[in-house]
Amino acid sequence: MPGISARGLSHEGRRQLAVNLTRVLALYRSILDAYIIEFFTDNLWDTLPCSWQEALDGLNPPQLATMLLGMPGEGEVVRYRSVWPLTLLALKSTACALAFTRTPGFQTASEFLENPSQSSRLTAPFRKHVRPKKQHEIRRLGEGHLSRFMALGLGLMVKSIEGDQRLVERAQRLDQELLQALEKEEKRNPQVVQTSPRHSPHHVVRWVDPTALCEELLLPLENPCQGRARLLLTGLHACGDLSVALLRHFSCCPEVVALASVGCCYMKLSDPGGYPLSQWVAGLSGYELPYRLREGACHALEEYAERLQKAGPGLRTHCYRAALETVIRRARPELRRPGVQGIPRVHELKIEEYVQRGLQRVGLDPQLPLNLAALQAHQAQENRVVAFFSLALLLAPLVETLILLDRLLYLQEQGFHAELLPIFSPELSPRNLVLVATKMPLGQALSILETEDS
Repeated sequence: MPGISARGLSHEGRRQLAVNLTRVLALYRSILDAYIIEFFTDNLWDTLPCSWQEALDGLNPPQLATMLLGMPGEGEVVRYRSVWPLTLLALKSTACALAFTRTPGFQTASEFLENPSQSSRLTAPFRKHVRPKKQHEIRRLGEGHLSRFMALGLGLMVKSIEGDQRLVERAQRLDQELLQALEKEEKRNPQVVQTSPRHSPHHVVRWVDPTALCEELLLPLENPCQGRARLLLTGLHACGDLSVALLRHFSCCPEVVALASVGCCYMKLSDPGGYPLSQWVAGLSGYELPYRLREGACHALEEYAERLQKAGPGLRTHCYRAALETVIRRARPELRRPGVQGIPRVHELKIEEYVQRGLQRVGLDPQLPLNLAALQAHQAQENRVVAFFSLALLLAPLVETLILLDRLLYLQEQGFHAELLPIFSPELSPRNLVLVATKMPLGQALSILETEDS
C-alpha cells in the first residue's frame, strides 16, 4: 500500500501532516467510532452515504481488497464495475496519501523462500522456540527473543526489563538452552567459534512507570572504560505506555544516547498521558483519539486484505457476531458488546448454532427462542458487513500515523533527531514502523560507531 515517508518530510511538513490527519479523521469519525458487532443494532450500513452504498453493495471480498483497499492479487488489474462517487474515491486516495508508508526497502519474503517456517538469516539455535514472525523481527531489528539474540548472537551487553516473574524465569531457561546449543554447534563446527565472550541477557523483574524514571533501567552492566556509560534503549513491540516510557527515558537521561522503538497496543495508552505527547498535536482541534480509534489502529490491514482475496468462510465471523448482538440486546437491553470467548470453527456452524453457543458464553439461556428468518436475513448481508469493516480498516493507518507522528514531533520539540521507517514486512509483522532517535546528527552517530568498530 503506498503512503508517505516520514524521512522525506521537513519539520514543518510533519506539523502540516498532523493538521491534515486531524481534519480527515474528524470528517470520517462516524466510521472509525463504529463497532462492527453493532452493524445491525445500530444500522451502520444506513449511516453511509447512499452513493457509497450503491458502489459497495454486492462487491465480493476479493473486489473489496482490490478496489477499496487498493491491494489487488498478483497480476490482477484494477477494474471498477461502475463509476464510484468522487467522495468515496477521495477517501481512498486520502487514506493512501496521508498514512506513513509500511513498505520496507528490502525483499520481504527472501529469507523464507526455502522454508516458510525458518528464516535463512538466523542459525538453527536462534530459531528454536521462535515463530517465523519473531524470527523476522529480531533479525531485522537487531521480548526476550530480541534480547537473547542481541546478547548471544551479537555479543552485546543487554539488560531486559519484564514485569512478569514467570516470563523472566522462562527467558532464563531459554538463555541456558541456547547457550548449550551454541556450545554444541561450536564443537561440531570449530570454524564458527565466536571470538568475543558470550554474556546472557541480564533479566530484571520490574514494572516501568511511564510517568517516572526507572533507575534500574539506567544502571550499567559494567563500568564504562571512559566516562559515563552510553545506552541504547530498544523496544520490540513495547506495549501501550511502555513505548511512551522509553521516549521519556531517552529524553530525560543523558546516559541514553539512542532509541529504537516499535510500538503496539495503542488502545492501552493512558488517556491523558500516553497521547498526545507533543505540544503541536495537543494544540490542534480534533486531536483526540479515544479508545475505539486507537484499538482500530492495531488491526492488520495487509493480513485482512489477503483474507479478502482468498474469500474464505472465516470472513463471516463479524456478521455472525453482529447477529448475536441483536439477540443479546432483545434478551438483555442493558448488556452491550459483551466479550464472547472464542467459538471454534465458526465457519462450519449455521448462524443459529453460533448464536446459541454465543448466548451460553455471555451467561444467557442458549435455548432462547430465535427468529430464524431474521438471522438468515442478517447472514444475507455478510458482504455488507465485510465492506463496512474494510472501510474502517482503510482509515485505521491514519490513526496509527497520527500517534507515531506525535512521538516524532515530541522528540523534535526536545531538540533530538528522530526518524520513522518501516523495518519489517507488514505481512509478517503489522506493527512494522520503528522510531529511531539520537542525541546527535545521524551521520555523526554512524561515524562514532564506525570508529569504535575499527
